[in-house]
Amino acid sequence: MEISKSSPELLEFIFTNSYGTLTLDFSDPKAVLALNRALLKHDYQVDFWEIPAGFLCPPIPGRADYIHFLADLLIQSNNQKRPNWEKIRVLDLGTGANLIYPILGVSSYGWSFVGSEINLIAFESARKIKENNPSLQSKVELRLQGNSSKLFDSVILPDEFFDLTCCNPPFFESEEEALHANRRKVQNLKGIKAVKPSHNFGGQANELWTEGGELQFLRKMALESTQFKHQVFWFTSLVSKSAHVNPMRSYLEKLGVTTQKVIEMEQGNKKSRFIAWTFLNAKQQESWKSYRWK
Repeated sequence: MEISKSSPELLEFIFTNSYGTLTLDFSDPKAVLALNRALLKHDYQVDFWEIPAGFLCPPIPGRADYIHFLADLLIQSNNQKRPNWEKIRVLDLGTGANLIYPILGVSSYGWSFVGSEINLIAFESARKIKENNPSLQSKVELRLQGNSSKLFDSVILPDEFFDLTCCNPPFFESEEEALHANRRKVQNLKGIKAVKPSHNFGGQANELWTEGGELQFLRKMALESTQFKHQVFWFTSLVSKSAHVNPMRSYLEKLGVTTQKVIEMEQGNKKSRFIAWTFLNAKQQESWKSYRWK
């Protein structure tokens, strides 16, 4: 594997399967972590990337898709012309211990990021990644959210503007639901019954589950976005369950958004999506673009 040349530690986890193909055991958390380090070093020139044990280890290609489709959204919003990427500011809501969206957005497009985080251990991990990668230091600011009942409040400051928000919301309603889903994933990967519960991609409570689950989180995010409707061009979030799309669209309509979009993403057999909405009318959008995107 070409990628292993830049990260020799990955060689420890590579083996030849029964089909004669080089691969690795994706049910092994250490193998997934080593693969991510190798990908980030090989494709994004990130020399330091460590996360605390038990925290979410994200699949890089899927996270990169989200960033690339966000770039497409900005181009579509700018009459099919690329904005000045250096002027784009993004709020990563719940940046996590891995800091993955700022890494990908800075490396791919040169965007600036503010990453919010409620978990102090995750915050310190993200700060350490930032401080140990020179390319991120001037492009990423981290803010600790001190109020667990709020998302944007006290993170978006007065008279501050963002072109995008991004978010990977907690998918599940409980730890039990998260563990059940992970057991299914491990069983599919290994082709055997997974008895011992584990998170092969890691994840803490605020990363994987929340009271009311994903839909309640998204509704909370949408409701709170009304307080910052003139400070953000596009609010966006991943939506893991397709059944949540229509209820969210109806809720956003009730909140008075001017435009909303559901962007479908597909990679191999995996399908995902994100929802985007804005409160800016056509005149306000044109003013925003002429002032901020040129």
